[in-house]
Amino acid sequence: MPKKYRVASFDEIPTGTGLEVTAGGRVIALFKTAEGIRAIDGICAHAGGPIGKGTLNGTVVTCPWHGWQYDVETGTHCLTPQICQQSFAVEVEGDDVFVQLP
Repeated sequence: MPKKYRVASFDEIPTGTGLEVTAGGRVIALFKTAEGIRAIDGICAHAGGPIGKGTLNGTVVTCPWHGWQYDVETGTHCLTPQICQQSFAVEVEGDDVFVQLP
């Protein structure tokens, strides 16, 4: 059963980049898009880079270490769809942002 964690306030999540948080012993990358707040696994599949510190262009985040790119809506790698960061359900209640982890 998924567990819900408060991870940030809405205003803490910057526009154009991400926010790296921890919840349930995991590193989570949060992003504010035109569609809302999105959350994916914050550790890059390539070399463990900090995805939450990457640059966001629309819904595509670029890992700051080696340039790997992921769609934050799905977690899917932009060039190799077989590579996918786990994504997590997000709820915003007032100013509080929650993620649900398995």
